[in-house]
Amino acid sequence: MRTAARTALAAVLLLAAAPATGWADGDPANGEKLFRQCKACHTVEAGKNRVGPTLHGLFGRKAGTVESFANYSEGLKASGIQWTAATLDPYLNNPKAVVPDSRMAFAGVAKPEDRADLIAYLEAATK
Repeated sequence: MRTAARTALAAVLLLAAAPATGWADGDPANGEKLFRQCKACHTVEAGKNRVGPTLHGLFGRKAGTVESFANYSEGLKASGIQWTAATLDPYLNNPKAVVPDSRMAFAGVAKPEDRADLIAYLEAATK
């Protein structure tokens, strides 16, 4: 099996096994504070990429598809991930576990409540 296909399969299996988290209960104000660590690489503004792609329009978008951003890993593009609260949670916890060849140099957000807060913020800020 090719590496990209294995990565995609691993991502799907990991996401399917992810525990449910109370994203709806997340605190967007705290999530905005947590997003400060993401700002070095990402924005929530439409069309504004940095080292990483804009997160504007994130929810419902397929991973690796921002047309104005060309520096995606093959594994992320082939992952088949569609960004939702349920798929973001394990990715934000440990990006390299979900997409091993990800170019995102971020260790992850360990606390489930912090991920819920960050996801709540992203849901509001990326529309």
